[in-house]
Amino acid sequence: MNILIVYSHPSKDSYTFQILEQLKALLAIQKWDVKVSDLYAMDFQSNMTEKEYQRESFAKIEMPIPDDIIAEHEKIEEADCIIFLYPVWWSDCPAILKGWFDRVYSVGYAYGHKTYFPKMKIVKYGIAICTAGHPNEFLHEIGISQSMKTIMLNDRLGKRFEHKEMLILGGTLDIEQVRGDHKNKIEELVLRIKSTCI
Repeated sequence: MNILIVYSHPSKDSYTFQILEQLKALLAIQKWDVKVSDLYAMDFQSNMTEKEYQRESFAKIEMPIPDDIIAEHEKIEEADCIIFLYPVWWSDCPAILKGWFDRVYSVGYAYGHKTYFPKMKIVKYGIAICTAGHPNEFLHEIGISQSMKTIMLNDRLGKRFEHKEMLILGGTLDIEQVRGDHKNKIEELVLRIKSTCI
């Protein structure tokens, strides 16, 4: 099975990076092929260029797609499961990941389909994993978890994924109180991937 992790955090000292390493280790045990698009390490260009804007806004699909975007399309087409791993910053993902969606979900590919243009495959399983300082209960109480799920699952993943879910690893401001629970949730997630995709 092929797994793509789209990872968005600038620091290897972060808890989000620890989750990435745990996730990679668990996936390796399954002997699955894992690719990571580490957006900060790649220096991924999150801002759309003027040419890209012209292509997107006016559906000029005859205009070329940049090479870095084609590379991401190729990773998507190989994937059975895509995991988006990121921290919650101001109630959403980091800007670099938002820019990934802006640019990688190009017209003619992820939407605005034409019969003569390659269309994005429907991926078997899409998962958003985000780390958050506040506990899950608080994020639910103030409506943030619901809004994040609506945007990520209904819009960004949308009908491009057959199965989809969001896992919020909250409470990291008191990390030692939640670390064990988070570890268990990641282990359970890998089992769900296995049962869903194989």
